[in-house]
Amino acid sequence: MTRSARLCELTAHELSELLASREVSAREVLASVCERVAEVEAEIHAYVRLTRELAERQALEVDERRARGEQLAPLAGVPLALKDIFCTEGIETTCGSRILQGFVPPYDADVVERCRRNGLIFVGKANMDEFAMGSSTENSAFGVTRNPWDLDRVPGGSSGGSAAAMAGSEAVVAMGTDTGGSIRQPASLCGVVGLKPTYGRVSRYGVVAFASSLDQVGPITKDVRDCALMMNVLAGHDPRDSTSIAVPPPDYTKALIPDAKGLRVGLVKEFMEYQGRRVDPEVDQAIASAVERLRELGAECGEVSLPYLNYSIPVYYIIAPAEASSNLARYDGVQYGYRTPEQGADIIEMYSRTRDEGFGAEVKRRIMLGTYALSAGYYDAYYLKASQVRTLIRRDFDRAFEQFDVLVGAVSPTVAFRLGEKADDPLAMYLSDVCTIPVNMGGLPGMSVPCGFSADGLPIGLQLVGRPLGEEALLRAAYAFEQSTDYHKRRAHAIQDSNGRRSAVARA
Repeated sequence: MTRSARLCELTAHELSELLASREVSAREVLASVCERVAEVEAEIHAYVRLTRELAERQALEVDERRARGEQLAPLAGVPLALKDIFCTEGIETTCGSRILQGFVPPYDADVVERCRRNGLIFVGKANMDEFAMGSSTENSAFGVTRNPWDLDRVPGGSSGGSAAAMAGSEAVVAMGTDTGGSIRQPASLCGVVGLKPTYGRVSRYGVVAFASSLDQVGPITKDVRDCALMMNVLAGHDPRDSTSIAVPPPDYTKALIPDAKGLRVGLVKEFMEYQGRRVDPEVDQAIASAVERLRELGAECGEVSLPYLNYSIPVYYIIAPAEASSNLARYDGVQYGYRTPEQGADIIEMYSRTRDEGFGAEVKRRIMLGTYALSAGYYDAYYLKASQVRTLIRRDFDRAFEQFDVLVGAVSPTVAFRLGEKADDPLAMYLSDVCTIPVNMGGLPGMSVPCGFSADGLPIGLQLVGRPLGEEALLRAAYAFEQSTDYHKRRAHAIQDSNGRRSAVARA
């Protein structure tokens, strides 16, 4: 394989060094990524649309600026996959939904602006569950995304396209959003790194809203150093977002210390057991081994129980749909996006037909649940009560952080499941996020880092949770663990064998 064909498999920090020394150009790196996309995208379907012309202009600009001797940002020239939930000026943004087809934003989201300023190259808009509602990327109006480790399995969701692009080397870094685990769960299932920052650490301006008190933007990358570099790009106060935290972010790369000495790490019982069941044995064993590895690296490890976490799923599926029913009320076929061609007798009928045709089944389900929970006579019984329990969940975390610096456990109770396996069972699908949802309830930073593989060669992730604005502790623990293993160095290479069977080859 030529040098160019292998560039797409490198990490962002490796490419950054090559680009800065002019050993390679941004156009060469982009060409390698585009070559990889041409090879595997038909099978993986990580993207809903590619932006090749824009990417080529951006890469050329980076090369020209570097040739003039300008000082560029560390990630200048690095190809990026953007989840299709971020408004991008001049580029169609659909949020995985038919109802937004044809919507071309006249402005960039804050995080997109930051990426442009730092010279990242936009490869395309990554596929996602419609309006970020799902755990498998099977709810997209534009087709399912497949896991590069096994093309018959899901990549997780809702940021499944971004995670699959990372695992399949169809980009070098990626961005997603996390409302109930939508960065961490697909990162775990695809064997890459994903970080959900503290609520408010990264601006939500220009991000299509699902549940406003839960949504948060974060990076999905090939390793922990790349994650820290992306956080240096994304984090910061934005006056356009009223929930943005006005605390200057640190240089996250300074947290990357290859030992865990002095860190107090707590294994959360409720991240390993849920509703009378325990996570799959292979996941259980991988997490236990990871905790033991952290102990060997100098961490003080113990166990802790957070009993109110058992109520996270019912609380989430009251609060999130309630907020979604409010946020999605704006899609009526009048101002932008899809409108039914059959106008009907009056505007009410036009609204009804547009929404019926434009929204998918899962989105309709959550809108109805949320509208019911907020309706007269039920608000106090459902939404208010859920908000009160949410406070108790946060207090459980507060008490745990009196003993520990970092909490750990499973990201997902299982490895990647088969396409269609849970499509007709919404409750089973919702339980895919049972380990991740509590972190969003508390507005805390959470992270997934590869910690093992199943007997079938499917990735398993370790979840790390920190105090508010405690991303540095997570990055330190994750980096120390990562550097003592080789899980992050393995790559999935999706292929079809001579018999036409869908498969994947992992190569260190």
